[in-house]
Parts: sequence; C-alpha cells; structure tokens
Amino acid sequence: MTPRTAFAILAAGALAPAAPLWAQDSAPPLHERTAQTDLPLEGPRAAMRLEHVGLSFELDPERKAINGDGHYRVRAEEALAQLVFDLDPRFRVSVVRVDGASVEPEHWESAEGLLTIELPHSLPAGETTQVQIGWDGVPHEAENAPWQGGFVWAETEDGQPWIATAVQGEGCDLFWPCIDHSSHRIGTLDLMVTVPDGLIAAGNGRHIGTMDAGDSTTWHWRARDPSNYGVTLQVGPYEVAQRDYASRHGNTVPLRFWHLPGHADGANRLLGEMADQLAFMESRFGPYPFGDEKAGVAETPHLGMEHQTINAYGNGFRPEAYGHEWLLQHEFAHEWFANQLRNETINHMWLAEGITTWTQPLYLEWSRGEMFYQAEMWKLRQRVWSRVPLVPPEGTLPDYNDQQAMWGDDIYFKGAWIMHTLRYLLGDEVLFPAITRLTYGTDEPRPGAIHPVNRTTRDFRAILEEMSGQDLAWFFDAYFTQAPLPRLTSRREGDGLRLAWETPSPLPFEMPVEVRVGDTVHRVQMPGGQGYLDLGSDGVHVLLDPANRVLRYDAAVEAWQNRESDG
Repeated sequence: MTPRTAFAILAAGALAPAAPLWAQDSAPPLHERTAQTDLPLEGPRAAMRLEHVGLSFELDPERKAINGDGHYRVRAEEALAQLVFDLDPRFRVSVVRVDGASVEPEHWESAEGLLTIELPHSLPAGETTQVQIGWDGVPHEAENAPWQGGFVWAETEDGQPWIATAVQGEGCDLFWPCIDHSSHRIGTLDLMVTVPDGLIAAGNGRHIGTMDAGDSTTWHWRARDPSNYGVTLQVGPYEVAQRDYASRHGNTVPLRFWHLPGHADGANRLLGEMADQLAFMESRFGPYPFGDEKAGVAETPHLGMEHQTINAYGNGFRPEAYGHEWLLQHEFAHEWFANQLRNETINHMWLAEGITTWTQPLYLEWSRGEMFYQAEMWKLRQRVWSRVPLVPPEGTLPDYNDQQAMWGDDIYFKGAWIMHTLRYLLGDEVLFPAITRLTYGTDEPRPGAIHPVNRTTRDFRAILEEMSGQDLAWFFDAYFTQAPLPRLTSRREGDGLRLAWETPSPLPFEMPVEVRVGDTVHRVQMPGGQGYLDLGSDGVHVLLDPANRVLRYDAAVEAWQNRESDG
C-alpha cells in the first residue's frame, strides 16, 4: 500500500490527488467484520484451500453496481461439513451450487459478513468440491482510496467511466466471496470482467482473450498464486504502452502500461523507468517473480496499490527532482515484498511495507549515488513514531488508520530504518542474501521455479541468525516487541568515553556504536549494552554514530514531530 505521508516526505513538491469525482451514496456503513481483514481463521475458514477460482463480473457504472459469478475448487485440509466464505452482507446471494447441484436457501446463509454453506455430505480431508456462488449489489465505495478502500467509481475528463478497486485494509470480501486472510492465496485465478463497449478491463496475470457482445466486452485474465487483496478490477477507456525487458536471468518480461488517452508520453517514460527499476531489483534481490505473466501498471483515479502484475498508479506523471517516479518504484517493488513475499498476518505487515520502502533509497543509491540514499533515509527518519510495537502480539489486530498509534506509518518508515540498521550491523554480504532467501525460500531463485511464500518476523530472524552466526534476540526484541526506541547515553570518564544503551527490553542492547574522534572513526563494541573508548586527549571533538547508521531515540526529531502534530 502507498504510505499516507508520501506526498510530503517521499516526493517533495508532489501534490495530493484531486478531490474524487464521485460521491458516496447513502449506503450502510461497512459491517464490523467486513471492515477488518485478517480476522482469526476458525472453523471451516481455517481448513479451506481455494485451488482454483473463476470470477466473472458485470459492471454497471450508471448504477455503481456489480453482478458476480464465482466458481471455486475447494480442497479440505480436514473433514468439512460446511464451507464458509467472507462476503460483505450488503450483497444479495442468488445462486449456490455444490458439485453442480443447487443448494436450497435453507441450507446456506449470508449474514454478519459470512456466507455459510451446508454441504450435502461431509467433504473428507484431502478431497475437493466444486462450488458456484452468484451475488449482486452495490459495493462499498472507497472513502479515501487506497487507505480506506472499496470501489472507486470515477469519470475521465470527457465523462467516461473510470473504475478501480483498492481493498488491502478491508479485504477481498468487499466485492467477492473469499477467505479474507493474509495467509491465504489462490492457486490459479480466471478473471472475466464484462464492461460497456469502449472500455478496457486490465487484470491480473496474462491476457487470455476478449469476447465482444456488441454493447459490452468481456476481458479474460489468468493468474497464478495471487494474494486475495491483489485481485483487482481496473477499468477505463485505456490505451496500452508496451515494451519487453530482457532479464539478466535469461527470460523476457512483458512490460505493459494501461493509460488514459493523451498520456502515452508519460506512460512510455515510466515504462523506461520501470525497466531500470527492474534491473536494480533483479540485481539486488533476485528474478522478477511473475515474469511468466507480465509487469503491468494501470492508471487509476486513486494514488496507488500493489495489485499483483497490475499495479495501480495515479500520481499524474509528474517529473521529480530524483529523476524517477517514486510511486511507480514503490508499488513495483511490492511485486517482491508483498506479492512474492507475503506477511503471514497483518501483524507482520512491516515485512512488505518496510522492506519495500527501504528499496527506494537503495534504488536512489544505485541510480544516483550515496548522497541520495542518505537524503532519503533522513526524510524517512522524520516519520518514525515508535509509539506502539512494530509487531503487535499475535491475537491483536493493529489499526492502520489509528492516528494516535501511528502504526500505519511505522510499518513503512521504522521498518525501512530497521533494514538500514541491519545493513550496518551485519553488512551487505549477509543482509542481501538473507533477503533473497526470505523472499523466495531459496538462495538461488530461477525464473519458472518461483512460488510465493508467507513469512513472519520470526522467519526473518531465523534466517539472519543462520546466515550471520549471531544471536539477534536482543535486536528483534528492542525493535519489534518494544515500542520506545533505544537511547544511547554517553559521559566522560577521565580520558575516556563511557557509552550505554537504554531500552525497556530485558535483554541488553548490544548494538556496536561508531564514534568519530577528531578525524578518526572507531567502532565500539557494546557487550551487555555498554562500552568504553579511550579518547587519548582533552578537547578533541567527539561525535556519536557520525554516519547515522543506528535507529535510536532523537530528541530533535521528537520535538519536530510534536510541533508538526500541534500545527
């Protein structure tokens, strides 16, 4: 997802999107269950795997309504007497069939955000069943996409429909029956979208074909391993800019950009940037995970979202002093860190957002030089709040939009700064191979043999410890379990300098500290969270952490943040 503070922090001079061209109907508010993704997996939802899903949508822009038809191949991981899907209760369910036979209404119920279907006979563990569900209605409109998600019914300047979905925070059940949990993926997806003639529906995966019915057209897309919130509808009077990318790994990746008429120059420019970003990401982390399908972008009436192989882009093709489009780079990096590497639950969402955010200064370092990396890291540092733990305890659900906790900022900016600090602690030779293993589940990923993985912060720690040979319990407890940032104190002792770390963690924080004495930089080890450096003479200038490599408490940043909050 796009960070909310990106306008001011990551793209100096960029403007927020114009006010939406649509108005929210007098529709009921979201049901409490539907409004929250990643609710605990219980009962049949914990034992169902969606091996294949075929989704057909008819869109009615005038009524802002959809008509959906879903075909599911469901595998039982344990014996099931019921099937349970998440689905917004505002939809009318009209058809339920199991293995081709109609299920009478008294044997299914759509209420309280769940569609529960009684099976005609128990489904044994390991067996599959075919389910058809038909539904229709007016879906929830996004109040502030992508951060407060739903359907976006907009219009182009000449009055044509321009439609998008963005549902990461709320989940897939906003517009189709699904299992709304980060740990769930669909094996394969067939997506068919029927729209009024003259519109194009850009979708996930590969384009299979179109069917013209005179006054409407159906667009057929096929994707493998999509995340639930990554399934999307992107519709408009699009034109397509395209080129192919010859990967260092021997395969060719189709690059495609669906844009509004008149925006071809901007779309082609960004495709060039995308090729450069692809070269960087593959050189740093590994092959583009979905090279067998495409690297796609669709121009949208909201800012952005990392929909798998069809990223949403809505930043207006503005040129930037950096020389590249930060939003395109952010969403494209999510193909690795969100779509290939998926956080097991929302509690570990920093893995997707924090690592992705860190790729932005890394890309600037690669393309423009070290000064750009340092400048970008300083901007990110100003948005580290650390009011609540970055990884909330399992069983609790953090609120992305909580303006007091600011967890929704920290998963981006604190997460990126933790990666920056790990780079200092472990070195590039450990950290980058560890990220590759974390992302692909192997040290040598190859195109054609890549499948997404679900990860937790514990997984990342285990990989780093194995590859570094270090016990990192102190690091992970201080940065992920505790809320306050570590504080570094110093005091003169005779001709020396005594250093100490203070954290609420019960484990000593043993982060080494660089100290510049005059023109010489010393690396002071901190066993037990304390260290000592002989200065040798009085009056010499001393500077702690001169390259700003360690994420720690900064009184100046806190004072600035307080002024910004008050103002």
